[in-house]
Amino acid sequence: QVQLVESGGGLVQPGGSLRLSCVVSGSTFNFYSMGWYRQAPGKQRELVADITVGGSTNYADSAKGRFTISRDNAKNTVYLQMNSLKPEDTAVYYCYAKMSLIGSPYWGQGAQVTVSS
Repeated sequence: QVQLVESGGGLVQPGGSLRLSCVVSGSTFNFYSMGWYRQAPGKQRELVADITVGGSTNYADSAKGRFTISRDNAKNTVYLQMNSLKPEDTAVYYCYAKMSLIGSPYWGQGAQVTVSS
C-alpha cells in the first residue's frame, strides 16, 4: 500500500524559511511526477510545484523565485524549500505522487504551514 508522509510544517515569521519533506513508502517504483499542492481556508487546492522523475520542474507564479522543489529518487522523497515566506503562503500543504502522466495521484495527509508574526 502506497503511503505518503509529509513533515517539516510549522509556524514561521514572515520572511522566514521552511523545508517540507514527503516520503513515499510501499512502493519501489520511481514515480513519474511528484509535487506539492496547498489549500488555504476557504480556497481551492492549488498546485505549488511539481517535478518529474527526470528532474523537470514546474512552479506556480506565486512560488517562482522563492520556493525550490527537489527529489531524491533513491529515497522516493520529494522536498519543498520555501524561502521569503509570506502570510498568504499560510495553508495546508499536500504532497502527491503519480506513477504516470495520466495516472491518479496518491496523496499525503497534509502539513500545516502558518506564516504569522
